Amino acid sequence: MSETTEHKCECAEAYRDIEQVIEKHRGDSGALVQVLHNVQERLGYVPKDVQVRVAEALGVSLSEVYGVITFYSLFRERPRGRYVISSCQGTACYVRGAPEVLARLEKELGIKAGGTTDDGLFTIEIVRCLGACGLAPVITVNKDTHGRVTEDKIPSIINFYRAQAEAESGKAGD
Repeated sequence: MSETTEHKCECAEAYRDIEQVIEKHRGDSGALVQVLHNVQERLGYVPKDVQVRVAEALGVSLSEVYGVITFYSLFRERPRGRYVISSCQGTACYVRGAPEVLARLEKELGIKAGGTTDDGLFTIEIVRCLGACGLAPVITVNKDTHGRVTEDKIPSIINFYRAQAEAESGKAGD
């Protein structure tokens, strides 16, 4: 099965599971957060079509669904990139150059914090502390921690993950 076909199957299965959860809570406006949490868990974000479906089934307004999604940081309206770059802006990182590191990330990737590149590879998010103050400034890329990052190191970090993605997609085509 190709990667695309496999992805479609997984997505179809996720939508079936989501539909079952929505139906289980039909008319129960108090289950809104629980249902949205399930959607977020299954898809990684809460797309607009699902927001509409949840609102209709639970008997709440679309603006209420949107309000919950935008209030809680757990929920996202757009899919995240394959590589999520968390840029620490806590005090230790901030005073050691985190704003410049973030600006370089945004420049190199052509997106602002909170955005995802058009190719779906990278998402930049701002975090308040990564718990590695001794390595400030720090970024993480998924579960990899990069410490003592300077703005000049950003291109090589990004290129490493681009090369990794290319190598993995080359293997998928074999």
